[in-house]
Amino acid sequence: MSKRKSKDAPLPVGDCITKVQTILRERLCQQKPPRSLEGLEAQHKHLLELLRRTAAHGESNSVLLVGPRGSGKTMLLKSVLRDLLREAEVQKTLLQVHLNGLLQTDDRIALKEITRQLNLENVVGDKVFGSFAETLAFLLEALKKGDRSSSRPVLFVLDEFDLFAHHKNQTLLYNLFDVSQSAQAPIAVVGLTCRLDVLELLEKRVKSRFSHRQIHLLSSLTFPQYLHQVRSQLTLPDDFPDARFGQDWNDSVQGLCEDSSVEEVLRRHFHSSKDFRSMQMLLMFCLGRVSVKNPAVRPVDLLEASRLCFSDAKANMLHGLSILELCLIIAMKHLNDVYEGEPFNLQMVHNEFKKFLQRKSSSMYHFEQPVIMKAFEHLQQLELIRPADSSSSKTQREYQLMRLMLDPSQIMEALQKYPQCPTDVQQWAMSAFG
Repeated sequence: MSKRKSKDAPLPVGDCITKVQTILRERLCQQKPPRSLEGLEAQHKHLLELLRRTAAHGESNSVLLVGPRGSGKTMLLKSVLRDLLREAEVQKTLLQVHLNGLLQTDDRIALKEITRQLNLENVVGDKVFGSFAETLAFLLEALKKGDRSSSRPVLFVLDEFDLFAHHKNQTLLYNLFDVSQSAQAPIAVVGLTCRLDVLELLEKRVKSRFSHRQIHLLSSLTFPQYLHQVRSQLTLPDDFPDARFGQDWNDSVQGLCEDSSVEEVLRRHFHSSKDFRSMQMLLMFCLGRVSVKNPAVRPVDLLEASRLCFSDAKANMLHGLSILELCLIIAMKHLNDVYEGEPFNLQMVHNEFKKFLQRKSSSMYHFEQPVIMKAFEHLQQLELIRPADSSSSKTQREYQLMRLMLDPSQIMEALQKYPQCPTDVQQWAMSAFG
């Protein structure tokens, strides 16, 4: 009896919060695929059918997943692989090789990685091959079963596919597509890219071996679907250790999504970016504010998270500048207003700053030329200003033409929040001309 009681006893709130953080962070950070993909059902069905034909029937295929960053390409692939590997036969035979264009920067490195992921380092040993094609053929031959009539299906996933197109002679792509087209071994090549013009990057011989099958992920989410996605991302599973706490949490999430102020914030995010990644980032900020004192996500948490997501990085950078650097930025703003966005140099900025100093009897803003030069260089390092063209690097530093990379509204916003900003500097910034 006591055992049953202890099993059904509710967990302490602190333990429940830790468990919630673990479950939701795993879901939001590690991109654990959700149970159902909102708005991607057709693409999921198409890709699953394609990979099943390779895994179960030994049919070779090649396909590209094309869509902007954060549109759910990786999530779609993970979801398809999860569903595919539920089949016992597929789980037993399918091999996977995951390559990334940012990591495997040339074909030699890619080939080493393929060998490592297929666990064939011992088979290759010290053998010397004449070409890339020979090596790949040997690797695929080594995967054949004991009767040497059928080979195990291999799935090649090429993330940042467009970067592989910049490899010398596109040898890796040529050989993979050649194997998939000539049915030497059952392989499926899945490329993930955010470039719509990716086929234009392929050489003619590579393009002719590609199936030209593309799956586009152009977000067609409606706002109700987006809202449902937010709800499902925050909802705890039914098997949560403390059923009472789990039910209370899910009820609070339901109430949160029905709140009018929350709906307004989510609508703003939906209209600025529909991608999954920005949504997960917003929810991560909310999750960071959950504690024992606040054991649920409140509307105020979402509003604060939204403010963090929409905060202007450059405007925030201005808060850390010295008064001199801020004065130089204001002088550049006035030059932009007078000359309608034409580039300027340090000498022009200094002259504009001198005009301001002449109106002030105070000596607190008087700086030596080298100090002003150093402040100007610091602004360039922060990328708040940049050279107008590459040829200006040959000219003397004082006369190099620069452009301001800030909007007047960003400067004014930063001045409002700048700690203890002198009144005369604020007035100078707000005056129509310097």
